[in-house]
Amino acid sequence: MCTLVDQVRMIGRRVQQRIYLEGLMGRRPPLPVRPDALEAEAQKRMSPEAFAYVAGGAGLEWTMEANREAFRRLALLPRMLRGAKPPGLGVELWGRRWAAPLFLCPIGVLELAHPEAELAAVRAAAKRGLPFMVSNQASHPLERVVEAAKAVNPEAPVFFQLYHSTDPRAVESFLRRAEKAGCAGVVLTVDTVQLGWRPRDLDLGHLPFLKGQGLAVYLTDPAFLGALDEPLEGPAFRPKPTLALLRNLLALRRTGKRYGLSLIQMQKAVRRFVATYSYPELSWEEVRRVRESTALPLLLKGILHPEDALRAVELGVDGVYVSNHGGRQVDGSLAALHALPQVVQAVEGRVPVLMDSGVRTGADAVKALALGARAVGLGRPYVYALALGGEEGVGAFLDHFLAELELTLALSGVGSLEELGPHFLAKGNPPPQGRRGGT
Repeated sequence: MCTLVDQVRMIGRRVQQRIYLEGLMGRRPPLPVRPDALEAEAQKRMSPEAFAYVAGGAGLEWTMEANREAFRRLALLPRMLRGAKPPGLGVELWGRRWAAPLFLCPIGVLELAHPEAELAAVRAAAKRGLPFMVSNQASHPLERVVEAAKAVNPEAPVFFQLYHSTDPRAVESFLRRAEKAGCAGVVLTVDTVQLGWRPRDLDLGHLPFLKGQGLAVYLTDPAFLGALDEPLEGPAFRPKPTLALLRNLLALRRTGKRYGLSLIQMQKAVRRFVATYSYPELSWEEVRRVRESTALPLLLKGILHPEDALRAVELGVDGVYVSNHGGRQVDGSLAALHALPQVVQAVEGRVPVLMDSGVRTGADAVKALALGARAVGLGRPYVYALALGGEEGVGAFLDHFLAELELTLALSGVGSLEELGPHFLAKGNPPPQGRRGGT
């Protein structure tokens, strides 16, 4: 019986050959292969507000640039004549078999890219045996996303990303729902206790949550809905009517109808979300409580400092997730790739280490794996693919990425993922100005 792991094997040559054979008949790939071209095409398709939300970062976006620069300055050091076949890509993490050491990062408000949002993306990932992480700010309810994955692949690993609310009742309810839905684990994100300073969104005055977007998990949660009439601190928002406000209220009403909520209830929901979402006082005590509240594997996302990684392991987390949120939170932060080796060294193999931020190519993923990441997260590029082609677009992007990953490993003389290590890397020079990929 051919498994999904088997299907991914030798994918590099198969995808290459398919593209070239299609080219004989005058057909191009379904979406651009180069990451910068993919982003540029998506920008044409998306609204200015949607593209700014996905593509933008904090401040001057130096952290985004640093993430890419870190990959550029690290070179692969291929070995020749090793007589190795293209390596298998399958890995086993937290008792589940993944077809490759890749996963789709949790990204909120995917409806900005495509109406099917997480449903389209999770189906594409599940068909290829790759895990999907459902954002706390998803555009479809958690249960529907898990069902969509299981419908195409009953073994598909789906994780739930948790932003810790100031309301512990909502946190507890979210955890119970993740368990009941059959999630493979919980990804507690600790670097977004409040939103970073994001000029692209600020210049447009655009925050999708105020329009009811990205709130599906909340709008279907009994604990959150049960608290809508509770008083909140702060003055009520009573703006003067404008045409833009009326349009946004109509959109809020349409969203409410999908969940059986009135416009008044939706307004209360948005206000309650805004009041309880930010939690600057989040501390290790909340990590301990979440650890004690669920038997699901718990991953801590947003770790850059090795001492934080060590503290997480001591509190019993099952995985450490190195990330600077793709440069969206702290401008001038350390590049995630630079943080990775120190975190790997700190945890000493006691738990798997995952990594994202700045990953654009299969070669990038090889570098991260060589530095000790057990799996690498794909972020903005899959959203651009979603905007361009829905499920088929995400599927094509994943096929391209898997193909490049396998080919890069094979051409570097890597016979198996277990062979990868820093000895396949060297310090390299950045490419000439004007030849860089997108951030």
